[in-house]
Amino acid sequence: MLSRQFVRENPDEVRRALDTKGVDVDLDRILDIDEEWRDLKAEGDNLRHQRNEVSSEIGELKREGKDEAAEEAIERSQELKEELEAVEERAEELEAELEKALLRLPNVPHPDAPVGDDESDNVEAERWGFDDRRELPDDVVPHYDLGEDLEILDFERGAKVSGGGFYFAKGEGARLEHALIQYMLELHREEHDYVDVFPPIPVNSASMRGTGQFPKFVEDAYRLGGDNDDPYDDDDLWLLPTAEVPVTNMYRDEILTDDDLPLKHQAYSPNFRREAGEHGTETRGIVRVHQFNKVEMVNFVRPENSYDRLEGLLDEATEVLERLGLPYHVLEMCTGDMGFTQAKKYDIEVWAPGDDMEDGPDVGGRWLEVSSVSNFEDFQARRAKIQYRPEQHESAEYIHTLNGSGLAIPRVMVAILEYYQNDDGTVTVPEPLRPYMGGQERIEGHESVGESALGEAEGDGE
Repeated sequence: MLSRQFVRENPDEVRRALDTKGVDVDLDRILDIDEEWRDLKAEGDNLRHQRNEVSSEIGELKREGKDEAAEEAIERSQELKEELEAVEERAEELEAELEKALLRLPNVPHPDAPVGDDESDNVEAERWGFDDRRELPDDVVPHYDLGEDLEILDFERGAKVSGGGFYFAKGEGARLEHALIQYMLELHREEHDYVDVFPPIPVNSASMRGTGQFPKFVEDAYRLGGDNDDPYDDDDLWLLPTAEVPVTNMYRDEILTDDDLPLKHQAYSPNFRREAGEHGTETRGIVRVHQFNKVEMVNFVRPENSYDRLEGLLDEATEVLERLGLPYHVLEMCTGDMGFTQAKKYDIEVWAPGDDMEDGPDVGGRWLEVSSVSNFEDFQARRAKIQYRPEQHESAEYIHTLNGSGLAIPRVMVAILEYYQNDDGTVTVPEPLRPYMGGQERIEGHESVGESALGEAEGDGE
């Protein structure tokens, strides 16, 4: 959330943010509301002052025996009271309208962020792992076919149980997913000083608003006990779309101390998003699903340290891919593609060689986003009212928040199944994950289960 003062004093900068982020909000209306609200506040202060003066006069007039004049003063005091009540009521209405309108303003991009309209204007900041990539089969089987061939991914039964966009990971596939979660948590805990948090899965509307999901992204959320189009209260519950929401809101309406900072939390959670959009090869398999596992890193820092921490957070996320030996690149997001809440943002995209896409690298395959690393500055902190006090005798200030996935599990699985694929259809387990899979070096798959599998086998014999 942008402060009223910032919007009032920097309207051109806010207009540029609206334009570059493609957000349609009537800024002139907001400025008019703010001006009327300030005029009413001044008028209210003046009416209170007049009423206080009249109240003093009433006592003096009564002491002097001027009853008629005192009665006139009492009538004037009542008139002033009624005028003040009307002014305060209107000011409260405008303040509520202003607060609601401010929630629809996007964060202002950092001056160093590339200016652009869409993803085509993002800037590649780094590319890693392509010069010494491993030898791949002549024809890499896409993860969705390989996963079914090995019986480690089951899309049909996932859809049967929960609907489209859900899947079962089973056997070695489930072990691989568990291994990735445990590996990432241990790496960030032991080497990057993160404190683990296991958050609640349902989050309330106030928490969704605090991190910027609401009101803009209501249609993407899974609501508990209601339709997304229905009005919602602060206490209504939703399935979390990312652990960023509960972890950031842990400290909503609180004041941290300077000694608490920097505060670094990590959380594993399942995440739920409706992910409405086109279907096809680009979204087939586990690339875009309605439930996915993720390890999220959330940082709370002093404002003067937030951009150094952004670079550190980026290094912590990319280190996971480097240790797994997975080629990737980093994009610095342009103003038109960075998102509603971010001041500066990087996307980390891992290389998956199974499907050739037009926007993939020149060696073939495609990029899959596995992390967005973002600095929100004080945008989320203002919405969630998270502050810190530099010194005990000083006023509290809004903190800066950052987060980044460390990483999104399904897309890392896609990259492993395709990049570590062997000619015989097995998959080599990356060395760092083997201790979490009982020393297993290869994923070799399982036999099919059920009479349908038996029928297929008998049919093949005929």
